Amino acid sequence: MSIAVSLSNEFRNSLEPMTQSPIKIVIYEDNPDLRESLSVLLRGSIGFELIGAFVNCEQVAKQIIELKPDVVLMDIDMPVANGLKGLKIIKQIAPKVNVVMFTVFEDNENIFEAICSGAVGYLLKRTPPFRLLEAIQDAHNGGAPMTSSIARKVLQMLPAQQRITESNDYKLTERETEILNLLVKGNSYKMIADKCGISIDTVRSHIKKIYDKLHVHSQTEAVAKAIHERIV
Repeated sequence: MSIAVSLSNEFRNSLEPMTQSPIKIVIYEDNPDLRESLSVLLRGSIGFELIGAFVNCEQVAKQIIELKPDVVLMDIDMPVANGLKGLKIIKQIAPKVNVVMFTVFEDNENIFEAICSGAVGYLLKRTPPFRLLEAIQDAHNGGAPMTSSIARKVLQMLPAQQRITESNDYKLTERETEILNLLVKGNSYKMIADKCGISIDTVRSHIKKIYDKLHVHSQTEAVAKAIHERIV
């Protein structure tokens, strides 16, 4: 993945305004060029604070306890101690830390293990820089950012259910169906708000109602169910 050294003012200004403290981020990535590019991107972006960047997860417990990050951006294939091992350790010692996998692997085995071990997001390294920043923000705000191709694979891991369900069986409104469709396509809350001409708070309100109607508790479950049952 090629990360731009800095974001344009247009990209920076289009991010959701940060009214709270910057999101504290730790990176685990063994590729030195990519690690440096990610570091430059985060240091140069308003609302984000890079507090650590490491080559592997050998000292992950000590680092997480000392640094107390909000979000961890985690590679999988690293020497000595890989990202899946690091993820499991983080969820044991600091379960509230949001771990987003950032990897080239898109096989079911790695996806399944990461999700079952507590990852809140799964992004491929071809993710554009602007989308990566939005994904980190989404994870911090309770979302479950995923590359769209990964979201589709998630449905393969769910128990077999009735595959064809009309959206009106769940009594989704036209707006809720529209927003669910945008979620399935990988749009962030900010992007949905822009496309629908509504505020981010209104998007969150609609998504909460969607969760209630679909009987799910997360964005990952909602997207997987929407695809699996062909709701959108």
